[in-house]
Amino acid sequence: MMQQQQADVAVVGAGIVGLAMAYKLASKGKKVVLFERNSRAISASIRNFGLVWPVGQRAGKMYQRAMHSRSVWKELAAATGLQCQETGSLHLVYEKDELAVLEEFAAAAPANGFDCQLIAPENIGQYTRAIKTKGLQGALWSPTEMTVNPRQASATIARHLEAKMNVTVRFNTAVNGISMPYIETKDEKWKVDQVYVCSGADFETLYPAAYATAPLTKCKLQMMRTIPQPGNWQLGPALCAGLTLAHYASFNDCAALVPLKQRFAQEMPEYVKWGIHLLISQNGAGELTIGDSHEYGPDFEPFDKAFINDLILKYMHTFLEAPTYTIQEQWHGIYPKLTNGATELVLSPEKDVTIVNALSGAGMTLSFGLAEELTTI
Repeated sequence: MMQQQQADVAVVGAGIVGLAMAYKLASKGKKVVLFERNSRAISASIRNFGLVWPVGQRAGKMYQRAMHSRSVWKELAAATGLQCQETGSLHLVYEKDELAVLEEFAAAAPANGFDCQLIAPENIGQYTRAIKTKGLQGALWSPTEMTVNPRQASATIARHLEAKMNVTVRFNTAVNGISMPYIETKDEKWKVDQVYVCSGADFETLYPAAYATAPLTKCKLQMMRTIPQPGNWQLGPALCAGLTLAHYASFNDCAALVPLKQRFAQEMPEYVKWGIHLLISQNGAGELTIGDSHEYGPDFEPFDKAFINDLILKYMHTFLEAPTYTIQEQWHGIYPKLTNGATELVLSPEKDVTIVNALSGAGMTLSFGLAEELTTI
């Protein structure tokens, strides 16, 4: 006979969005049950840079959402010992038109609430020694970015929820059906007041009709990781370069971005076609995480494209100066992406059920802030 249990709220999915919802709900005194069909989070939430990246978010609401998430990551690191390095970031530019974007962004930054400053080439050594200085036009320093270890973070947070926050965690447990106020799995039936469905790139299992009418696609990204850097060599700040200026929404209001994008389209068409820009972070083991690319569609072949990784590495060598570039791992991740420019998908497919999804590649940066907004009464 199926066992029946009770909770205030059920969260479906133990990726970073689901974990953030469970954390915020439990923090507010709710009795939470968290379901995950796999033995642990194995999808987009572990296949990323581990970067908390406020500087890439639009000024105002999104930046504040990112900064709230940043504060929660610090809370969790203090409570659990999770790696959380306040590295900051550097946007490096080697062309005049790239510098023009940084100058425009930096000039508007104080009014827009960004904490950042333009760095002259001769001063870059105060921030990093991991870059090629020849031809450097300048850099944008932002102190707000942090690096966590994504492969450890999801499991660590789930353990903390269960051990310290009275959350019931059900790994290896798919939710087979929701008919409020009941949730059914293979072995259990739960009665709950609310459900949050955080199903990542799975649009087909729960509420497929709601997903089908949403402006959604999927994005595949390719990434790599080096072996540990020798001699305790440190990257310092997370690094990116000119292509990144065309990727993040924070730069969209810069008039100088228009001619820069035109040049990229003319001179680097393959990079534009495959959505390649470069971020480099370093984890506690000294390994460099390098990426990434962006392919869009309803599904993807399981095979990675070697030429995309070659393009990524070719661009990396224009600015990174590291002791070793030996790659030990290559992988891809798939995440939901909204096609209408929205920053998240929040739907109510039936009473007391909320779908929370499609943070469009910024889950590590935005999930805790969004969860705070959705759980504040």
